[in-house]
Amino acid sequence: MARAFLFVLDSFGVGAAPDADLYDDLGADTLGHIAEFCAAGAGDRDGLRAGPLCLPNLSALGLMEIAKMASGSYPAGMAAPERVFGLYGAANEISRGKDTPSGHWEIAGSPVMFDWGYFASEGDAFPPELVAEICETAGLPGLLGNCHASGTEIIARLGEEHIASGKPICYTSSDSVFQIAAHERHFGLERLLKLCETVRTLLDPYRIGRVIARPFIGESASTFERTGNRRDYSVPPPEATLLDRLSEAERPITSIGKIGDIFAHRGTGHEIKANGNAELMQKTLEIIRTAQDGGLVFTNFVDFDMVYGHRRDVAGYAAALEAFDVWLPEVYGALKPGDMVVLTADHGCDPTWRGSDHTRERVPVIAFGPGIRARSIGIRRTYADIGETIAAHLGIAKGRYGSSFLHNPV
Repeated sequence: MARAFLFVLDSFGVGAAPDADLYDDLGADTLGHIAEFCAAGAGDRDGLRAGPLCLPNLSALGLMEIAKMASGSYPAGMAAPERVFGLYGAANEISRGKDTPSGHWEIAGSPVMFDWGYFASEGDAFPPELVAEICETAGLPGLLGNCHASGTEIIARLGEEHIASGKPICYTSSDSVFQIAAHERHFGLERLLKLCETVRTLLDPYRIGRVIARPFIGESASTFERTGNRRDYSVPPPEATLLDRLSEAERPITSIGKIGDIFAHRGTGHEIKANGNAELMQKTLEIIRTAQDGGLVFTNFVDFDMVYGHRRDVAGYAAALEAFDVWLPEVYGALKPGDMVVLTADHGCDPTWRGSDHTRERVPVIAFGPGIRARSIGIRRTYADIGETIAAHLGIAKGRYGSSFLHNPV
């Protein structure tokens, strides 16, 4: 029986979406701009990488053709291969917003067709009545931050005051999110997680998608460092997803990385935590070798977004892509007849773009495995085509949105 492996390269956009102007992202292009910077030498970093962006395996699977169809040109400094071995295309997002839950849920066949709630972009981010309710319910002396901010910047700026006062650092971004940073030892990791659970319940009337726990360690601004104990507290998807349908059909599901948090642990099966792309790939390869027939392994490779995209680190993002590319032959070598791997993304996060937030972009869609015929599937109307393709591959019921590109190539 068939098996499916779904890899989300978190934030790996391939060019501005048709509606990017509505999000002030017209011209954003995560892949294209990384390649442009690398070709010009601006992606070099001693001891990390140098020269043009080098992704031979992704290119052989169709990435160069994807870039051309999605953005209009091949990425700078990168040549198209003589032959493409993968099934390849790009996809537009129909969900509202450009956040992680919307992208993942749409991939899994449940687009977000309602408007998320967002916090104010200027002045105090959170309504005073919400702040008062959080402090009273959780027994806090107050909150620090209360603004739009980059996580690393605000921890460096307010971390010492947080340790001295016991007030957690609370901030948001252009996403529908409430983030809480606190010191693992001085504030306590379990206390932080409990606080996030409390805030999650208080935010339901505001239609906020996620509460994120951002624990850190260190004793001063120069030594503060976020840890791998991040937790996301999401509202559940609005409709049944691919994961729900697989669960109903009693198919085995393995969720690696933050997939469980993104889907509010609904239909996510056996959950495996890992910190960083290398460990995520190691765990994924272990599961590929032992996964049962008829099931899905779903992995989110978070470093592209969290470590490099949001921090606008072009060289780091390029090096992470090159490292991922090197792993692909090992992935292919672990497959057996009937297997299919799908590579995609949930949104963009162009590391050359202004600010520190996600960018509204098309995402790549690559499928490969024994028996998968190389061909173009064009630009898909919705990410939901990805989930429907996996459903068709595994032989389970079709969802309400999207169509399989195995049966409808273009």
